Amino acid sequence: MIPAEGLSVIDNPLQTELLIAKLKAAVPLSATVSRPLLALLQEQSPDIALPPRCQITGIHYTGDEGGILCKLDFGHEDGREVLLVSITHLTFDRRLPLAREIAAYQKHRVKRIRRSSSEPPSGPSH
Repeated sequence: MIPAEGLSVIDNPLQTELLIAKLKAAVPLSATVSRPLLALLQEQSPDIALPPRCQITGIHYTGDEGGILCKLDFGHEDGREVLLVSITHLTFDRRLPLAREIAAYQKHRVKRIRRSSSEPPSGPSH
């Protein structure tokens, strides 16, 4: 992990900032929701048949803890409910110009999260 004032960070700040700017310029983007996430969304909204494909209509960064979040549109939202999900739960067409950069961010983030969850906490123990 990259030390920042004694703390470990997950995202590379410069690369993440550049990717966010490119994503915001490219919305709306098509994406496919992961099966586990789609199952969870269906469970939360059983009266709506959600397809695995969706449009990303907004990009938000929640800092190192939450990473890049995507606002999803499945085509039948009424505007009352907003679906924000981590970009790590989405897949993108490989022909998309940003596909490699997105995949690199996803891989890096998942790897860093796994690594950090297996490390013992730093600092004094109580």
